[in-house]
Amino acid sequence: MKTLELYSALGLTDFEYEQIVKQLGREPNEVETYLFSAMWSEHCGYSHSRKYLSRFPKDGSLHSEENAGGVQVGSQVIFFKAESHNHPSAVEPFQGAATGIGGIIRDVLALGARPVALLNSLKFGRINEGEKSNHSKHLFDGVVKGISAYGNSIGVPTVAGEVGFDTCYETSPLVNVMAVGIVDKKDIKTSSAPVNKHVIIVGSHTGRDGIHGASFASKELSEKSKEDRPSVQVGDPFIKKILIEATLEILKLDEVLACQDCGAAGLLSSTSEMAYKGNCGMELYLDKVHLREEGMKAWEIMLSESQERMIFVTSAEGVRKVLDIADKYEIPAREIGKTIPEEEYRLFFNGEPAANVSPAMLNNGILYDLNEEEPEYISEYRNKKHDKTMSVEEAVRKIVSDPNFASKNWVYTQYDHTVGNRTAVTPNQAGAAGIWLGEEGGVIGLTIDSNGRQVFLDPYNGSKNTLYESYRNLVSSGYKPLGITDCLNYGNPEKAEVGYQLVKSIDGLADGCRELSIPVVSGNVSLYNECEYTRVYPTPAVGMAGYADRPEDVIKASFGSGEKIYLLGKEINNGSPAGASLYQMVCFDFLGGEVDSVNPELELLLANSIFELRDRKLIKGAVDVSEGGLLGALLEGLFNGGAGFRGALIGETEPLKALFGEITGRYIVSTDNAQEFEKHCKAPYKLLGECTGSEVVFDGYKFKLDELCNCYNNSIAKEIEN
Repeated sequence: MKTLELYSALGLTDFEYEQIVKQLGREPNEVETYLFSAMWSEHCGYSHSRKYLSRFPKDGSLHSEENAGGVQVGSQVIFFKAESHNHPSAVEPFQGAATGIGGIIRDVLALGARPVALLNSLKFGRINEGEKSNHSKHLFDGVVKGISAYGNSIGVPTVAGEVGFDTCYETSPLVNVMAVGIVDKKDIKTSSAPVNKHVIIVGSHTGRDGIHGASFASKELSEKSKEDRPSVQVGDPFIKKILIEATLEILKLDEVLACQDCGAAGLLSSTSEMAYKGNCGMELYLDKVHLREEGMKAWEIMLSESQERMIFVTSAEGVRKVLDIADKYEIPAREIGKTIPEEEYRLFFNGEPAANVSPAMLNNGILYDLNEEEPEYISEYRNKKHDKTMSVEEAVRKIVSDPNFASKNWVYTQYDHTVGNRTAVTPNQAGAAGIWLGEEGGVIGLTIDSNGRQVFLDPYNGSKNTLYESYRNLVSSGYKPLGITDCLNYGNPEKAEVGYQLVKSIDGLADGCRELSIPVVSGNVSLYNECEYTRVYPTPAVGMAGYADRPEDVIKASFGSGEKIYLLGKEINNGSPAGASLYQMVCFDFLGGEVDSVNPELELLLANSIFELRDRKLIKGAVDVSEGGLLGALLEGLFNGGAGFRGALIGETEPLKALFGEITGRYIVSTDNAQEFEKHCKAPYKLLGECTGSEVVFDGYKFKLDELCNCYNNSIAKEIEN
């Protein structure tokens, strides 16, 4: 293939190729062209986002420059990272989701942390639209089964997550997965390779699966995307479980000086990044790599994304020790190269030079500027109004049974959320999951959240609201928030609307983290999530970790009989902005209006008040008010506690907005000592009513709790079976 045909076929633009020639001082050979096509792809190079990601606050995080970043609790470090596997899941949902789990596990493992928990944020097309929804059901079912099969098999519990459905995700599902690991600070290993050391690959044989996976994830989906199935990796969870144990044992060796996993762009990205971070060079002898297929070319070996592989850099004395441990676990391992003083990345194949480029050049790539001018659609949607109406009775039943609000038990009952014996809070017990830090000590709180509708209407405030929703999930469960990871899912950034959405989202998240004094420890960007006729909402998913010193500090999302129910925080009224509220979509298929903005001072006051009331044992249960509004939060607590309710929720506000409108800065809490609660509560509060009986009664409306609960618990299963 001619040079022009090759670099164009590999996705490099004329401008990018010109820069490669300019920096190299010559034209790249065939193998080098393949290397640049992968490392300068959006998926590896972050060419459209890296400039703006530098705006994130990092103070308080550990090793945020690594594949996963962390926060410290005592002598332990909690490493966590979210990542996307959107494109692979669109064409092969089971393997796409499964290998997403495999990849994110390796990110925390490479630092020496034992993986202890998984979370996910999933978005699909609507599954309640008859024949039209069959494709979305196929993707939904395949992704959930892929996560379940892989996570359950490797013995890491899936403890929390979220699932959403909207037409915009019909052909471009979002499959974001988050892994959490724990390691003693003194045992952390990084990926920075020292000079004059030995390079070893441990794990599965390298094959042709996953080649061009990074490039595939850096372009829009189309009808031809099914042809990219060979770009989807194939996972083996049973090998992964063995690899986890072998890696943790290898990383205890003093002779092991650096570690990196083989993820996107496989052997190429892992080894070139290690050399780049270590300010050294590397020589690799590709004929020493253990292969699964005959006749593989040099570039195929480098770009293969075969799963379950790790790279180690060791001293001379460590080579035999690493190989012996791998042999004990019956995992293939080979010494394949060495680090060198010259900052050159040299590849040899069958005794002949195959490539020689700079590690810095491979890893620095090209940075593009994005549009920061507000697009016209923002004001158009902000000014949209609807005059439709619906009875409260009909609206309650539609929302309770809508897959976006209804229980996700069909999903999480397929996951093993207790394997590993660390799970302290199981799904649906609280607003955030809980994992024991160790045999002694407190509980790590974990959550992941997104709201694409809000971000579409207002990228800055919608993204900040997403961050604060994760924050309130932790606070309502009794955890002090410590840090976040993010997964930024957007369309084609070369289009002005998408560029604006991405930049303003980053700004919203960055400003929100500074207001809360918490760092962004890690993250991922997934772009080009669109096809010819639809584009996903800009959907930043925010994963957050927190900590509760004692298990008794954890608050459940459950309201019991005889308890009084209070609203803490803002009250909604007819003038409150409530754009992108779920009820507007479910009841009227409407998206528009203004999105509410957070009040940081109020949010901090509410958090401190909840912690103080908890410490005084004056809170029995708590739920933050988010998707589904006031009544949605109340019903969640009632369903979990099995109690009815009698009180007043509407007041002078339009009924549907009062019940379901979504504004920031609100929690619903319960107490069994109202007098002391009111005496010590320092936040704005309002008594809503009392838990009693077996009905939900408010403002002249009456519903049987068990009927609503049945709709809530069974609606997704019914939709899947239809």
